Amino acid sequence: MTGPETNPKRFYKTAAPERLGEGWTIALDGRTIKTPARAGLVLPTLGLAEALAAEWNAQVERIDLTAMYLTRLANVAIDRVAEARDALAEEVARYCETDLICHIAEEPEELIALEEGHWAPVREWAGDRLGVNLVTTEGVRATPQPDASLDAARDYALSLDDFRLTGLVYACALYGSALLAMAVCEGALPADEAFEMSRLDESWQIARWGEDEESAAATAAKRVEAGALGRWFAGLAG
Repeated sequence: MTGPETNPKRFYKTAAPERLGEGWTIALDGRTIKTPARAGLVLPTLGLAEALAAEWNAQVERIDLTAMYLTRLANVAIDRVAEARDALAEEVARYCETDLICHIAEEPEELIALEEGHWAPVREWAGDRLGVNLVTTEGVRATPQPDASLDAARDYALSLDDFRLTGLVYACALYGSALLAMAVCEGALPADEAFEMSRLDESWQIARWGEDEESAAATAAKRVEAGALGRWFAGLAG
């Protein structure tokens, strides 16, 4: 059983970045922490270390590890990604095959115009910047994507370091779009803006028919994740 009362109690007063070799780590009252696999939590930039330290300092009486998105991403990047890079690159290519922003509404015209006004520039950016040129389709209808573009997506994913690749794959799942994820990873689009772009159809429907509490709560939780993703990439930038 898990929950607020079963989360570990906060056992430290202060979390702070600390230099460790060529990287940075987090020290809790001067003691550095490790990943679940018992590796050193070595981060590539001071900015990311500061973001993780802020996450640890934000804990109150108990440590809610499930809400510590940056720490969880760092653990994944350190413990798992090095041995799974090819599989993760393939996962990015699979998102390209059914990329959300390539599936345009069949109707009404107002929604089509809304989607294309936001999504077409991202598709054009991905083609020009990364060579990932994806074709569009209507509704949920599947359409084959060019092999060269899928190869370009794999190559792009493999060109990233483990920390950026971790963020890219996380963003793919959050947005349902590899192209939005790539734009965020490259700093061409803010993470929170990309999230709102990923739910244009949903927002359009809500504006007309309303939203139930469960759906609103799920969206709010994903917005929190998008905010954390933005801090992740901002931290990696320095």
